[in-house]
Amino acid sequence: MSEFPVSPSVSVPIHPPHCVVGVIGGGQLGRMIALAARRMGIHTAIWTGGLEAPAVEVADEVIDLPFSDPKALDHFCAVATVATVEFENIPRSTLEAVAERLPLHPSPAAVAICQNREREKTFLRENGIPCAWFQVVSNPDELAAAMAELGGPGVLKTADFGYDGSGQIKLQGHEDAVEIWKTFNSPRGVLEGWVPFEKEISVMAARGADGEIVTYDPAENRHRSHILDVSIVPARIPQEVADHAAAIVRKIIEALDYRGLLGVEFFLTADGSLLVNEIAPRPHNSGHHTLDACATSQFEQQLRAVIGLPAGSPRLLSPVVMLNLLGDLWPEETTPPDWTPLFEDREASLHLYGKRHASLRRKMGHANFLGETSAAALARAEALKAHWLAAAAHRKQP
Repeated sequence: MSEFPVSPSVSVPIHPPHCVVGVIGGGQLGRMIALAARRMGIHTAIWTGGLEAPAVEVADEVIDLPFSDPKALDHFCAVATVATVEFENIPRSTLEAVAERLPLHPSPAAVAICQNREREKTFLRENGIPCAWFQVVSNPDELAAAMAELGGPGVLKTADFGYDGSGQIKLQGHEDAVEIWKTFNSPRGVLEGWVPFEKEISVMAARGADGEIVTYDPAENRHRSHILDVSIVPARIPQEVADHAAAIVRKIIEALDYRGLLGVEFFLTADGSLLVNEIAPRPHNSGHHTLDACATSQFEQQLRAVIGLPAGSPRLLSPVVMLNLLGDLWPEETTPPDWTPLFEDREASLHLYGKRHASLRRKMGHANFLGETSAAALARAEALKAHWLAAAAHRKQP
């Protein structure tokens, strides 16, 4: 039993013509939630938190104020029928204040567990869910003791608000803990054992108001500069591994008493073992292929779960490769690549996020490549990526 209590799910079936889904956060995930909602006749209210918000272009109502603003809270709760989140790094106090007035799915407790590595790893350990060895540290002496206990390579990660490889230091095990702690710049961290994995995979799943859990086929993920580069679906893994991953995800959802869409990242080791790396209480980058290759997209699935509609089918309609379009593909900060080769590909779809300025590691969009086989789709995606990178090769690091 986890020391972190989770709130019981609240069943509030709300039919689309009378529904306004309030989305806390206005990034590209919120944008795609709002686009799915518009297609379903559901209105959306986006609370940006005062951050840059690609979702505002497609939302029905926008609250462009900080999460700490009481007037913004009042406005959001007045216009929304039900609420959800599009990223996890939202103050828990804000989530709890919303949940006092509106049904909020997933719950503040579930999001709080997933937004903090210490809480997340402790939750996994206490619920018997496999993950890498870890130790929580809060000073150089504790780091030195943890490194000695680990006795080998590891990764020191900030306890809070890590994303796309930020807040991480790779350690070989022989470093000076005092010097490492000086550069770490965080009051609390999690030292994890290094996992020599064979593949990284992820599974998206959703649980609705009726308790039904549906899972998507695992995605096989490759990263570039610590950011997801391509997702290959279906993952090239044995069926028994895919089934095991789905079973672990179901266990996580049940332990969290979770309602909504959830993404779980795994390391697959050489002996076929699965270790949970991270949990995302929201749509996930590796689930973007579902927009074009599945019977129900992850964004529609999120809406169905939050509103109280029956789950849609997660069935994969075609092998697919999702290519992340990062800012290093842009020839200039405000000049996108020439998309003509993508449009000439008869089975590729372009999804741009409406961001006007491209930095090298920024997620600007994604493209989905369908194919008779994932190998064929991957070859086409990699060829286009190489073409765009070559065209943008003159760009320099800021």
